[in-house]
Amino acid sequence: MNRKLKLQVQISIDGFVGGMNGELDWMTWNWDDELKDYVTHLTDTVDTILLGRKMTEGFISYWTNALANPKSPEFDFAKLMVDYRKVVFTKTLDKSAWANTELAKGDLVDEVARIKNGNGKDIIVYGGATFVSNLIMNNLIDEYYLFVNPVAVGRGLSIFSKLETRQSLKLLNAKRFDCGITLLNYQR
Repeated sequence: MNRKLKLQVQISIDGFVGGMNGELDWMTWNWDDELKDYVTHLTDTVDTILLGRKMTEGFISYWTNALANPKSPEFDFAKLMVDYRKVVFTKTLDKSAWANTELAKGDLVDEVARIKNGNGKDIIVYGGATFVSNLIMNNLIDEYYLFVNPVAVGRGLSIFSKLETRQSLKLLNAKRFDCGITLLNYQR
């Protein structure tokens, strides 16, 4: 397998990726230019996005709407998100209404192996929490890009709660951004 699966996720300092009902109002969105450039560079290393079904609708509709406004500061990034190949893992959808999107309905481990063994750049996964938890539990993520927000949520959605055995990670990079977010970059 030569393509790496990279997780990019915003996370609270106490390890949550969403509130109890999936709330994201705690996330820092006033990113400084250095953080925006970092994420753009990370995005340039991939050509495929993996998503769980629950997150897909909001993700795709958000970026499709952002693409509708060419004067938006998000326009260039929105174009990438819409144009990139997206693979949605689902047991319930039978077809996709979204451009450049295919459905993965088989076994998670087999489907991820098939994608990793394909041609292209690396692969990125954005979520949601249940889907990412299953990837972590099955030891499928090669690199973690944890964007730690300066907030404690207290209770919420965790991506590490399904682990049954310890997974050791190697720190590749730690970087502080002026907006308050700290990147922790690990490899499996």
